[in-house]
Amino acid sequence: MSKLTKNQKMVMAKYDAAKEYKLAEACEVVKDITFTKFDASVELSVNLGVDPRKANQMVRGVVTLPNGTGKQTRVLVLCTPDKETEAKEAGADFVGLDEFIDKIKGGWTDVDVIICTPSVMAKVGAIGRILGPRGLMPNPKTGTVTMEIGKAVKEVKAGKIDFKVDKTGIVHAAIGKASFTAQQIFENAQELLSAIMKLKPQTLKGTYLKGVSICTTMSPGVRVDIKSFGSAE
Repeated sequence: MSKLTKNQKMVMAKYDAAKEYKLAEACEVVKDITFTKFDASVELSVNLGVDPRKANQMVRGVVTLPNGTGKQTRVLVLCTPDKETEAKEAGADFVGLDEFIDKIKGGWTDVDVIICTPSVMAKVGAIGRILGPRGLMPNPKTGTVTMEIGKAVKEVKAGKIDFKVDKTGIVHAAIGKASFTAQQIFENAQELLSAIMKLKPQTLKGTYLKGVSICTTMSPGVRVDIKSFGSAE
């Protein structure tokens, strides 16, 4: 058996892996057990009792985190020339259409969010096989296909994220950075959990919220007591 590192010993002394912490307390613990030299991301994992294979149990939504994500979100806007000025003034990092579609076809996907107008969806659809697996495909449900380009860009830059349950029934979402205060992490986590709770499928029978944990990029997960922020049923 390999010896524990100094950091691993410090982590073990600061929290109980088997314990379920109240949400606010878990946000404090996850900061205490993070020892990376870089500003690690904080991720919330929510295990849901849904079957993602059923269309009426697909949990997907958007939420604006009150304290942002702590990340510089790179936004590409695909639009016609009449919308370019609006996109640039709102803070979009890249604005255009055909030239960026060609770049994406060539393998370029160095962005975090792509926003487009409905009129260019036919062209964007042609690169759907590239964007889809990377989670970059614009979607009206997440507000990334819209005529209100400026508003959409500002919301994304301010901390708006979209989330989606994966094939195993878990929602993973980055909700901040280790440099955030515990209170900021708590507020962001609470906002995301509230949004997920509101999306409970009406057809679901049994437990909706099965488990929640919070961690940073290289820390172990801290289990959260789901009774500390809402009903699991």
